[in-house]
Amino acid sequence: MASASEATTPKPVRIWVDGCFDLFHFGHANAIRQAKAIGGPNAVMVAGVCNDADIAANKGPTVMNEQERYAAVAACKWVDEVVPDAPYMTSLECMDLHNCDICVHGDDITTMADGSDCYSEAKAANRYKEFKRTQGVSTTELVGRMLAMTGERASSVSATSTFLSTSTRLAQFSNQRDPKPSDNIVYVHGSFDLFHVGHIEFLKAAKARGDFLVVGIHDDQVCNETMGSSFPIMNLNERVLSVLQCRYVDDVIVGAPAVVTKDILTKIGRVNVVCHLAGSPYVLTATGEDPYKVPKEAGLFEEIEAPLSEMTTQTVMDRIFENRKVYEARNRKKQEKAALEEKMLELEKSQKAATLG
Repeated sequence: MASASEATTPKPVRIWVDGCFDLFHFGHANAIRQAKAIGGPNAVMVAGVCNDADIAANKGPTVMNEQERYAAVAACKWVDEVVPDAPYMTSLECMDLHNCDICVHGDDITTMADGSDCYSEAKAANRYKEFKRTQGVSTTELVGRMLAMTGERASSVSATSTFLSTSTRLAQFSNQRDPKPSDNIVYVHGSFDLFHVGHIEFLKAAKARGDFLVVGIHDDQVCNETMGSSFPIMNLNERVLSVLQCRYVDDVIVGAPAVVTKDILTKIGRVNVVCHLAGSPYVLTATGEDPYKVPKEAGLFEEIEAPLSEMTTQTVMDRIFENRKVYEARNRKKQEKAALEEKMLELEKSQKAATLG
C-alpha cells in the first residue's frame, strides 16, 4: 500500500522532444529547456535523435554524424534520456514505447519529404504542446556563416548574427550557484566556437579533476587574433550559452583574457588546477608570453587527455568546405522548405482561429 507522501506526489511528466540536433547549438538547448519546463519541476526529458539516413531523405545531409549528435544531446543538462535512431515522423507508438505523456515542439511546422506534418499524430491525439522558438539561430544559418568565410584574415562572420542576448536568457542557462569552500575548482579557457563533441569530452575530463568547473570564454577580438581568418563563427554571447548548457560546466567567465592571470586564479575562488588539452597547441601572446605562465609557476597547470581530441572547430569547417556544393544546395533546399512550412503554419493558425470563432 502506498504511503501518504507517495499518494500525494504527482507522477513525473515524461516529455518527448525530437529532432536532428545537427551542429547542436544554444537554440536546440533552449528548446529542450522550454520543453522540460512545460512538464513542471519533476519532468523527465526524453530526447529522440534522428539517424543520418532519415535526415538525408527528408532534409538533406548532416554536418555531424549520428553518433556525434547523440553525444551532443546527451551532454545537455536538461536531457534525462536520449533515444537514438528516433523516427523522423513522430508517432504515438514511439511515444508510448518510451512512456512519454506529451510531445513538445517549437511554434513552427516541420514536414516530411512529402510535405506532411511530422507531428500530425500527436496533435490529433491532443498530446502535443508548443514553446516559442529561439530566434536568430539555426543550423542552416550557422552553415551559411561558414560558407561565407574566407581563407584570409578578415572581420569575424559572427558579426552577421541576428541573435539578441538578454540577461534573462543568461540567467535561464546559468546554474546560479557559487563554489562551496570545500570545492576543488578547475579552470579552463578557450574560444569554444561551434561547440562540438571534442569540446564536450574535454570539459568532461576537466570536470573529473575537481568539483566545480569554470570555463573562461574569450571575446570575439581575442578569438580572431588567435584563430585568424574570419573566426569566430559564433559571437561571444552565443558561445557563452552554448557552453553553459553543457552538464559538466558550473560557471563561465564572459570575455576571459587570453592569459590566465593571478586574478583568475583567486577571485572566482581558489583555483586548484588549470587544465589544457594534451597535444593541443596554444598561441603565445603578441609579446611572446606563455598564456599559462602564472599557473605553471604556481604548480597548478595540468595537461589532460580526452577522447575525440582530434575533433576541432576546423574539423567541422573542413566538412563544410570539402562538400561546399552539397551544403549550398542543402541550404537552398532548406530555405525553400521553410517557406512552404511557414505557409502551412499560417493556414493552421487561421483554421484554429476559425474553430475558436
